[in-house]
Amino acid sequence: MGKFKKQKSNCPSHTPYNKPSKTSDHGVKNKSKPKIARPQQQNQIPAVPFDNPNRILLVGEGDFSFAHSLYTSHHCQNVIATCFDSAKILAEKYPQSTGYIQELEDAAREDETINIKILYGVDAMKLGKGGLGSGGKEVKKGGFDRVVFNFPHVGGLTKDVNRQVRYNQELLVSFFKAAVPLLAPEGSIVVTLFEGEPYSLWNIRDLARHVGLKVGRSFKFQAEAYPGYKHARTLGNIEGGGGWKGEDREARTYIFERKDGEGKQEQPKPQKNKRSGSSDSDEDD
Repeated sequence: MGKFKKQKSNCPSHTPYNKPSKTSDHGVKNKSKPKIARPQQQNQIPAVPFDNPNRILLVGEGDFSFAHSLYTSHHCQNVIATCFDSAKILAEKYPQSTGYIQELEDAAREDETINIKILYGVDAMKLGKGGLGSGGKEVKKGGFDRVVFNFPHVGGLTKDVNRQVRYNQELLVSFFKAAVPLLAPEGSIVVTLFEGEPYSLWNIRDLARHVGLKVGRSFKFQAEAYPGYKHARTLGNIEGGGGWKGEDREARTYIFERKDGEGKQEQPKPQKNKRSGSSDSDEDD
């Protein structure tokens, strides 16, 4: 890959994230088969909840193609992008990641106005808490406008659906609790999940509510809004390329905000296979 050209300071045209004045809850449909994303309607502009000035923390990056797209396509220049794997394991799982990371780091070295950092070995459940896996001082100082976790998943710990649901609920609860103290006063947490089962069984709205968060808005995730982005499997690339493309599946992005006047956090208990949506209201696009 060639080196970057200096980016323009203006952001590209996209649908801005504005807090809705009226809200409604349509829930999440539960289907056993994965949904395939429908083609984008003509003249429909994808929602992109990021702007150039935002201080952004990306958690659980796979091959760093999302971080790369945020910079090259949306000109976000204040980004800390993290992954759970070590640099060595990351390169083995996603060989393409080395190119994305090299270009991002080169851009930051060549232009002092670009503040992009790559951190390895960061655990989404331990953000900012100090010690191994917390992200160190770069993460601990907080003040993030967006803390982002795209397609969280614990990986293939078990084939039992109920246990998988519980493990992923525990992951999300711990992530929410760790991320909230890192937010700027008007900051938000952005999580994207696939539609349908088993992801709908995680009941992400309820999990967030128990830690003092509410859904400010949710909308369909459109991979084409992030040129160059490719969904990376938790377990790594499929040998030989394979035919599975996560970016072709229907997915939804949730914008979580602090509840007004929320002080104490409830201690949540992950729920089993609840199929109905939560009572939190939000605007669904």
